[in-house]
Amino acid sequence: MKETLVLNMGPQHPATHGVLRLVLELEGEVILNLEPVIGYLHTGFEKEMETRTYHQNIVFPPRIEYLATFIEEQAYVLAVEKLLGITAPKRAEVIRLILAELSRIASHLVYLGTAAIDLNVTSLLMYCFRDREEILDIFEMVSGQRMMHGYFRIGGLQWDLPQGFAERVQRFLDDFPRRLDEYETLLTDNLIWRKRTEGVAVLSAEDAIRYGCTGPVLRGSGVSYDVRKAFPYGGYADYEFDVPVGSNGDAFDRYRVRMDEMRQSRRIILQALRGLPEGPILVDDRKVALPPRRELVRSMEAVIHQFKLVSEGIHPPAGEVYASVESPRGEKGYYIVSDGSNRPVRVRVRSASFNNLQALPVMLRRGTVADVVVAIASIDIVLGDVDR
Repeated sequence: MKETLVLNMGPQHPATHGVLRLVLELEGEVILNLEPVIGYLHTGFEKEMETRTYHQNIVFPPRIEYLATFIEEQAYVLAVEKLLGITAPKRAEVIRLILAELSRIASHLVYLGTAAIDLNVTSLLMYCFRDREEILDIFEMVSGQRMMHGYFRIGGLQWDLPQGFAERVQRFLDDFPRRLDEYETLLTDNLIWRKRTEGVAVLSAEDAIRYGCTGPVLRGSGVSYDVRKAFPYGGYADYEFDVPVGSNGDAFDRYRVRMDEMRQSRRIILQALRGLPEGPILVDDRKVALPPRRELVRSMEAVIHQFKLVSEGIHPPAGEVYASVESPRGEKGYYIVSDGSNRPVRVRVRSASFNNLQALPVMLRRGTVADVVVAIASIDIVLGDVDR
């Protein structure tokens, strides 16, 4: 009979990237079994969203996957717009897309910096956060907030872009390839990085599909599935970009996929900036959008309309919808049930981090304790996205 050791890692361990607890059964340094224990960050957002109006609920999604807040807002408002049968104006759609892809880059930079510091490459964290700060400054310029923006609206946007936005984004994108090249010079052919990531936390394509993994975790295993390509939304069908995939399903392939995705995001944003149209940024629908401020001083009907929308909110028709987007961690979906009132009856969030985390025991079986740190960093979970 072999004697095994049960080791508790977390929920306060610095390698768990959040309040995640792992219970490991070990034979020496070899992992025989691993159980993720979640719930330490449970917020009840899904249930809370059933007690508030559709407009009030815009504040919740950014707090779920808080490293990609614009993408979260986009997922929610697209679901409500699908329920209403409306589409945001073209200018609003393109602005949403630009901000979503900047969010993807910002999120992947956090992954890159934290994954590197987990393996004691300390300088890269500072470099990645320097670049991320530039993106957050752009977000603050647009919405007034660095995170938790609340800028997207059902049917469009809160207000138009500020002057100088396009020029500032262009300056960032012009210099960004050089910085990515520097990061790859530091890591890609670094012997220690390769030894610690190649062949580590391997997940086969079959297991990735079986566990419902999406995003870089699935694509790193060689499966070319991206919601932006498979089910184009928000205008993505109009843009040229590639879906990077790996072949080995290990931590190194997931790193390469994310690096390539940042380049593809830059490619999409450049196309969007060149084709950014003029026009309204909110639908002209009195059942959804507030009237222009200029009308409030001359029209009692506009005042009544605003009062009704602010006090009661919108009343979508009874029905149920599911809308999904491609977040930095994979497919993020919102399932909403309406009974015709001003509050949803049910809100359910399809979380990419939750599914990806369930594959962790498969990745690490017969691995070593040292591999746990690499594996967690490579799936890039957000615990708010796991617990909700």
